[in-house]
Amino acid sequence: MSKFAVEGVKILDFAWVGVGPITTKYLADNGAEVIRVESSTRLDVLRIAPPWKDARPGINSSQFFASYNSSKKGITLDLSKPAARDLVKRLVPWADVVVESFTPKAMRNWGLDYEHLRELRPDLIMLSTCMQGQTGPNALYPGFGQLMAALSGFYYISGYDEDSPCPPYGAYSDFVAPRFSASALLAALDYRRRTGSGQYIDMSQYEASLHNLAPALIDYLATGRVLWPRGNASDRYAPHGAYRCADEDGHERWIAIAVRDDAEWRAMRSVLGIGGDDARFASMKQRHNAAAELDSLVNSFTRGFNAYDLTAKLQGAGVAAYPVQNCVDLHQDENLEAFGFWHWLDHKEMGTCVYEGLEHRMSRTPGTLRSAAPVLGQHNEEIFGGMLGLSAAEIEKLKKENVII
Repeated sequence: MSKFAVEGVKILDFAWVGVGPITTKYLADNGAEVIRVESSTRLDVLRIAPPWKDARPGINSSQFFASYNSSKKGITLDLSKPAARDLVKRLVPWADVVVESFTPKAMRNWGLDYEHLRELRPDLIMLSTCMQGQTGPNALYPGFGQLMAALSGFYYISGYDEDSPCPPYGAYSDFVAPRFSASALLAALDYRRRTGSGQYIDMSQYEASLHNLAPALIDYLATGRVLWPRGNASDRYAPHGAYRCADEDGHERWIAIAVRDDAEWRAMRSVLGIGGDDARFASMKQRHNAAAELDSLVNSFTRGFNAYDLTAKLQGAGVAAYPVQNCVDLHQDENLEAFGFWHWLDHKEMGTCVYEGLEHRMSRTPGTLRSAAPVLGQHNEEIFGGMLGLSAAEIEKLKKENVII
């Protein structure tokens, strides 16, 4: 029996930045052999993005890049050169899957689109994941996840009012789309196992992202209502939000609380010491109607508590509550420690660095981060010499011609 869930699957990965690399990382950490194709002439932008090891910028010192490329091998090619594309075509028969995340014209212009690659391997599975898919009036628009989060509507609904959007941190759609693309790849692999046929997957990050807005889209279709920025307000819970606690070591501390019914409201009042029986908050409907006053009241009482102590007391009383943790808290979190979530891997240039663990635990085939992310071109000799059989002299010639670069 295979040690890993997708052991034996081979992936040639041309993707960059977030969606594609995260997708192939899922499979790499679960046993797939992934060769990541890059170029020093057009660096993956995450290679030059912080955080860097010891805060020193460098193309091989970004933990942002490293976190999304564990368990992979890396080679470098300038695909604008015919000789580089010839090397790719020699690798394609090895691959079960090809993944790319360029605008639709790129792979076609290089002659590396699905119709050409399937001539080299008829049962090939290919995943293209770009902003707005391979077809449609805006298919050729380039962009990053921050722009896609805006286009998808997330930037409109996040914030406290319509006049001051407060976007979620980072390229939001980059962390939505990989869940769909990885599932599609697994489905295609299963289909090929049953039928012997490969297929092409056109994965639009736009369409994938919209699934996380399903309730708002359905509500509009049913009622005509348009979801607008409401801060932490909820239609089902009151109070519902993040409330200021006592500061610690000069840093602000907060707690998230969600109260779902009158019994929990009474329990929360008891823990916080909120006396009286204010008629404004007697029922859930009244608490919703006086949400601003309610938040102000709760906040005035939470300020006297340590966030972690208050969490324990509220949880003990049956009220959903958790401290709002920062990055330091997460690295010291006892539950994550008990899970063995953090992995320390030895990177060729950065040395021993911490990586996030897997999102899932499979009892028979537990995945793991098998190796640190590759430095740029780390496996050129292994792949071009070992797999393709090029001599050292041939590899050196291709380097001088800036084909392997």
